[in-house]
Amino acid sequence: MTIGTIVTVDDQAEVRRLLADVFKAKGSHVVGFDDGEEAIQWLGANEADLAVLDLDLGPNKRSGIEICRSLRARLPDLPIIILTGHGTIDDAVMAVKAGAVDFITKDPYLEDKLEISVEKVERIMQHALARRQLEQENRELRATNERLRKAAGRRWQIVGDSQSMRTVLTKIERVAPVPRPVLVLGPRGTGKELVARAIHTLSPRASEPYITINCAAVPESLLESELFGHEEGAFTGATKQKEGKFELADGGTLFLDEIGNMSLEFQAKILRVLEYQRFERVAGSESIQVNVRVIAATNADLKQAMADGTFRRDLYDRLAFEVIQLPPLAQRMEDVPILAAHFLAHFRQELSGIPVREISAAALDRFAAYDYPGNVRELKNIVERAVYMAQGSTLTAADVDGALPPEAQSPAESSGTSFADDARLPLDQRVDSFEAWLCRDALERTRYKQKEAAALLGITYDQFRQRYRKYGLGKD
Repeated sequence: MTIGTIVTVDDQAEVRRLLADVFKAKGSHVVGFDDGEEAIQWLGANEADLAVLDLDLGPNKRSGIEICRSLRARLPDLPIIILTGHGTIDDAVMAVKAGAVDFITKDPYLEDKLEISVEKVERIMQHALARRQLEQENRELRATNERLRKAAGRRWQIVGDSQSMRTVLTKIERVAPVPRPVLVLGPRGTGKELVARAIHTLSPRASEPYITINCAAVPESLLESELFGHEEGAFTGATKQKEGKFELADGGTLFLDEIGNMSLEFQAKILRVLEYQRFERVAGSESIQVNVRVIAATNADLKQAMADGTFRRDLYDRLAFEVIQLPPLAQRMEDVPILAAHFLAHFRQELSGIPVREISAAALDRFAAYDYPGNVRELKNIVERAVYMAQGSTLTAADVDGALPPEAQSPAESSGTSFADDARLPLDQRVDSFEAWLCRDALERTRYKQKEAAALLGITYDQFRQRYRKYGLGKD
């Protein structure tokens, strides 16, 4: 989303021009002031989506931090960024305490820092909209949970209202009645098996068997037996005849998960069954006829695999009557609040005695601040861990922070020391704590690309590497 109106306050005209150029290039409307009091007066009669304040607004004038406090008291939802030409750790701490969402040093990387900071504000605004909607629902959480359960039942546990998930649901409903294969693609943890189950449930085969197999979990030497069955004595340990997954799924649906892990030779066997719906058991001579709908899934890049010669193009063409692409959770973050509420309701239903009944706005913000490389499955695990550890009836930001991976936790949680609140520490320890937080924040913003993180902080790669090792910031 694009930020509509941005108020900038800086006593230097050249900085105001720079800010105007940067923000206008992103499609925003910019209103500039050289005095904080004028900005406060303007904001009393007009609306803005973001304020950017200089820390030092000149002699005999209130500082940007003081202006920030005044704006925060009047406009608690207005995101505020504070700029400084020579900020200190104490300035940064004061800015955060005053309510600023970011504290940026004016340097040659100012434009890059502003762009990253504005993206952060855009995410905050986006999730604030979802948060307000969920806060309304939280007022009567029991009724909300019932509604969520019913909605999830209707949607086969596929929860989400983003445009990408609406597209997925539309495809499911359209292809379900058609007796043809379906290929489901997407990163791990996005719900590929839920999609397969939904297609089966909506199909005319819903009352028939639904059989699943994870092709990556079965050694290829045993995969043929698992899928096609075997005769007695077919190999060591085959003491009796066994039906394979295709026989068990006759009349219904067979879900082949992680089909991208099959060898080319075995892919040819699957293609033959798809074409003719016939096969023989291992060591068998009888041709067995079945009527099975196949839904296949993988997190592999099949187009690249075909280009590399490791996946058969004819098998892809046969499977891809319809292709359903599931997006990573990071591309549909607007679904995080409703997913979190759904997982809370499901966990409460599964486990009696859970005290948590609702999710606070601050907790939703913490959920929204993480990228979820494990996607929906990881979010579910984090919600359940947070609810399990929580003591009160409302899930707090601290509860969520404790359930997040160490690299995603706030500085106070992950380091055990808060540079913002513990003034009793010696100065060198406070400096180290804040420096470690800055480096970790830069890594997260650049998705752990160390050279980009170094550039973001305005230091050399070697300097960054020294801090990377000193503070144990990640995996080499």
